[in-house]
Amino acid sequence: MSRRKGNYKREINPDPIYNDVTVAKFINKVMMKGKKSLAEKIFYGALREIEKKVPGEEPLTVFKKAVENCKPSLEVRSRRVGGATYQVPVDVRPTRRLTLSMRWLVQYARERGEKTMSQRLANELIDAFNNRGNAIKKKEDVHRMAEANKAFSHYNW
Repeated sequence: MSRRKGNYKREINPDPIYNDVTVAKFINKVMMKGKKSLAEKIFYGALREIEKKVPGEEPLTVFKKAVENCKPSLEVRSRRVGGATYQVPVDVRPTRRLTLSMRWLVQYARERGEKTMSQRLANELIDAFNNRGNAIKKKEDVHRMAEANKAFSHYNW
């Protein structure tokens, strides 16, 4: 048995404006090289853009719905049995779902062609809110891969 101390989840403080832990986690995902104030400017700027582009919807609800729409329920994990490696579909833990969703949103926002990062992030969030865009496509690809490898689900551990 291991003598190491167990790992633990760090407590994340909610963001100052919306008092929401999910928003704080997302800002941390946007952040690069420790520049948190810049990440906050980008995120809150994106919410202002959403407010302009999606009338009648609260920007925070658009953000939450976009993150919710990107969450995968299944993914594949490599499992070595004998000499062969199988892609085994497994359910995704809730914390990992949230992490993957946010990671994909930020990643594909960075790859977009708009001028500023706030605009890119806003448009990616709006696309995810409307169930289109690259982050949604990634989720569907992951689900398709899991569906294709359903035959190996008996290797699940």
